[in-house]
Amino acid sequence: MKLVILGPPGAGKGTQAESIVKKYNVPHISTGDIFRENIKNDTELGKKAKSYMDKGLLVPDELVIELVEDRLNKDDAKDGFLLDGFPRTVAQGVSLDSILDKNNEKLTKVININVDPEILIERAVGRRICKSCGATYHVAFNPPKEEGICDKDGTKLIQRDDDVEETVRTRISVYFDQTAPLIDYYKAQGLLMDIDGSQNIDKVFEDIVSGLE
Repeated sequence: MKLVILGPPGAGKGTQAESIVKKYNVPHISTGDIFRENIKNDTELGKKAKSYMDKGLLVPDELVIELVEDRLNKDDAKDGFLLDGFPRTVAQGVSLDSILDKNNEKLTKVININVDPEILIERAVGRRICKSCGATYHVAFNPPKEEGICDKDGTKLIQRDDDVEETVRTRISVYFDQTAPLIDYYKAQGLLMDIDGSQNIDKVFEDIVSGLE
């Protein structure tokens, strides 16, 4: 299984990715993890990426592609993988195709988790986090026993800065602007699998599995 997972911020991609890699026994490859691993191991590619990140700049496409290619050539990805956070644009999609072509490989499917933007905003804006233990709550869907207080350790819950409505709206609209052409690109190749991400977590996973099998 050579898979890509797409979905806007808050669509539940991380949760589904965990279940997919467990079921199909493939590595979960996210660009954030690749960056962190290369920086931690002080590789040449890591040093290059860090020089951009330290300045608050986006890591340029050609370097991201180099990092992804390096990761896909590792032994654990030979029989399959789940790519998350890459590709984000058509240019990156084309580069991924050519990386796979070199090894006579092709993507199996592209899983696209769809959720209405208003639902995403409601999910994100209602999220509350415990600063000390990291537990996550939601004012509507998963409230703590006592309002604003963590069930586990009694710490006051906070709303993350990037969960404020205006920020969430911006993040979602940037995602859709950037990724809409990529979705069309995979649709044209017959690889896209649209999944309704507004259902409960188990039903979403069930739909993914039946689409893959």
